[in-house]
Amino acid sequence: MSSHDPPVAIVATDAPTRVKRSIYPEPFASRMDGRTKQPIGDLFGLSNFGVNLTRLALGGTSSLRHAHSKQDEFIYILEGQPTLHTDEGEMLLVPGMCAGFKAGTGNAHRLVNNTTSDVVYLEVGDRTAEDEVTYPDDDIHAQFVNGVWIFTHKNGTSY
Repeated sequence: MSSHDPPVAIVATDAPTRVKRSIYPEPFASRMDGRTKQPIGDLFGLSNFGVNLTRLALGGTSSLRHAHSKQDEFIYILEGQPTLHTDEGEMLLVPGMCAGFKAGTGNAHRLVNNTTSDVVYLEVGDRTAEDEVTYPDDDIHAQFVNGVWIFTHKNGTSY
């Protein structure tokens, strides 16, 4: 195996932490300061979907509340008790619980850690091209174009 071949298996917590905490533009990126991601799917060369081991410190949030037009998402709680925020309201999750977010439903979601213990979860999402993301609570819109996220204000002007 060369140094560029993906591993066969790893201990997920040994995966390198993503250097850039958020791809959001400011003023939104700094709101993700309590979140740490380890992109474990990338280590294996996965290209159709991503897998992250994500940790939320006290007050940390997984993302802005959002809904994808074409990309499905799935989370599985490993440690801690995050609060899931969706259009239906708030729900406390515990280890062993999971949730899925089907693309195109418009149901915006995010996790928030309101406890004193860290939250650790797996997040899985596909990488369907031409995805758009709506953010009902914030003045931001995203489009996935040629493998890159483009962020604008809701009126279409650039950040």
